[in-house]
Amino acid sequence: MERIASIAVAAALVLAACSGDDSTNTAPDPTVAPTHVAVATTAGAATDTTDATSPPSVAEPPAATDADAGTLADLTAALDGAAEGCDPLDTRQCLLPFPSNAMRADGRVSFPADGMPVNSSGVSIDPTEWNRNDGFSPNTPILTYVAGLDPEASGLPTWTDLEGSLAEDSPVVLVNTATGERVPLWAELDAKAADAADRLLEIHPAVALDEGATYAVGLRGLVDGDGGAIDPSTAFRVYRDNLRTELTTIEDRRPAMEITFASLAGAGLARTELQLAWDFTVASTENIAGRLLHIRDDALAALGDAAPAFTITSALPGDDGSGIAIQVTGTFTVPNYLTADGAPGNRFFYGDNVEPTADAMPMQNGALEAPFTCNISDATAEGSEPAHLVQYGHGLLGEDTEVSAGNVRDFANEHNVVLCATKWAGMSDVDIGNAAATLAEFSNFPTMADRMQQGVLNQIFLGRVMTHADGLVSDPAFQRPDGTPLIDTAHLDFDGNSQGGIMGLMLTAVSPDIERAVLGVVGMNYSLLLSRSVDFETYESVMVPAYPNDLDRVLILALTQMLWDRGEGAGYVQHITSDPYPGTPAKDVLLHVAFGDWQVSELTAMIAAREVGATIHRPVTAAGRSREVEPGWGLETTTYPSSGSALVIWDSGSDPIPLANVPPSTSRDPHSDPRSDADVRAQKAAFLFDDTLVDVCSGKPCTADVRA
Repeated sequence: MERIASIAVAAALVLAACSGDDSTNTAPDPTVAPTHVAVATTAGAATDTTDATSPPSVAEPPAATDADAGTLADLTAALDGAAEGCDPLDTRQCLLPFPSNAMRADGRVSFPADGMPVNSSGVSIDPTEWNRNDGFSPNTPILTYVAGLDPEASGLPTWTDLEGSLAEDSPVVLVNTATGERVPLWAELDAKAADAADRLLEIHPAVALDEGATYAVGLRGLVDGDGGAIDPSTAFRVYRDNLRTELTTIEDRRPAMEITFASLAGAGLARTELQLAWDFTVASTENIAGRLLHIRDDALAALGDAAPAFTITSALPGDDGSGIAIQVTGTFTVPNYLTADGAPGNRFFYGDNVEPTADAMPMQNGALEAPFTCNISDATAEGSEPAHLVQYGHGLLGEDTEVSAGNVRDFANEHNVVLCATKWAGMSDVDIGNAAATLAEFSNFPTMADRMQQGVLNQIFLGRVMTHADGLVSDPAFQRPDGTPLIDTAHLDFDGNSQGGIMGLMLTAVSPDIERAVLGVVGMNYSLLLSRSVDFETYESVMVPAYPNDLDRVLILALTQMLWDRGEGAGYVQHITSDPYPGTPAKDVLLHVAFGDWQVSELTAMIAAREVGATIHRPVTAAGRSREVEPGWGLETTTYPSSGSALVIWDSGSDPIPLANVPPSTSRDPHSDPRSDADVRAQKAAFLFDDTLVDVCSGKPCTADVRA
């Protein structure tokens, strides 16, 4: 819809709009008025307040008056002091508030080059790849700077009481402008910022936002330490109070702001009480997943009914007492969609010397050889039944040899399993150097995001090597002396831990072969996860000198999520158990969580669980252990035995996670405890191989033994 300059026409649009296609799979024009309003009453539920064709019932905007000379002077000074294209609603940094449709034009993100964060070498982040997006991350943190904010006196909603964020008087509101549905969330000041002038307000949705949808953000009732109301910015007051100016950059945005006010009014927020409001549009399904689905479909179409080519380089007995009878290593061939040889630092290939258009798709550029490791357990070698086949996902910046870890060997021997693994290209040991280079200069981040997608294609091809009749089972290493198979190729499941769980969400969503998945100590959304993980402290030692400003680092992680969605589970989680991608079956998943986890915050696992429609084991924890007002808020209780998706929290006695966005630092890290417990492994086996979730906790809170 063309932008309309007249406020009178804009008001008419708000009050008498007609409906178009409200699909959330494409990113709509946010200047089109909402046509349907609903108010969320509980997580994931909404109550209609109008019929589907009625416009929202909102008050007329206040009568337009001319801004006074002082207001105009302040506004002009704010615009003159910022780079072209910056948002005047929050003058603390060009891209604030973030994300915002002020940074979106002609259906694409339009970050100004002069407004991007700059490292200590004076190099600004290149926005080119970001500006190919048609919207922002469905997992985005929502950021703004509020000088003098007292979070407790303002009553900011916390992660311990998500229901409170849906209350009528919540000071922070996020609403889908098409449906009027409120989004559960929590808000916090960045606890890591040393200087109050760099301490951003971070708003975290407790669910992934709908792909392609537009959301309005509203802040009200914010006070400082003395209890005084915090004044809105000059630019926002001009919009809220309908103060007319002759500034084109201000007036062109006014129709969109009127729609934001209307959407918030439909959710119960009076215009006059707002201290800041804006809107943003979430990227479409195609924008997030289109590249990976393209290379998957292109590569599998070329493969046809054949098995990927593979080579076994060794098949050797395991060490005495290891539980491994034979360890098989080798390589398999995968089409390469990256530049050069596909090594770390390379990006998607779009043709020689080609600058990709916004909708360009990667092209095949030869082939690469990916490594794999498979372990045949003593139980499988000594038994008579073919083993279950499970694809394994390794942890943070690790390698395929993690499949030989003690808990994995125990699982294999206890339940007759053969597990195979390859590297998560983009997030494996060989990618550490490129990750370090990226932390010093984030224009390099697209190389990581692109290679992570190639890495998932590698995983898909490993799955096909594992299950195809001409794959691994055709080699004597996977046969008994009489030629019968050691492995059952009729089924393929997935088991991943930590990063293997995070990336496993993504692989599970797009794999045509995996049937079910167990995701251990899982989470999603790195922009939320990193500040709460002890693992990131090591990498901050590189990032902090390069980007010494605390505000910049928070903003950078929010920016990276826009590209990270393409290469981690958060961008794909909405399509695992329902609304599967074309040519991909829906799957059930079991999420195992370590209570008090130092590395992958349970907050991030809870978001994933809400997105996949998981139930939760109750009691969630023993009495007094959880800090949540309602432990497991937003999730139904698991009824055993169950065949659907579920989350189980395993408590091995560590302290609860901190309230603030900092890593745990007291007691001990329980991250490895669940997978090391035999009861956890028994529940995992029943879920994967019997398609049944069983209660191994006898109706009590689930506890895990402390790993020896």
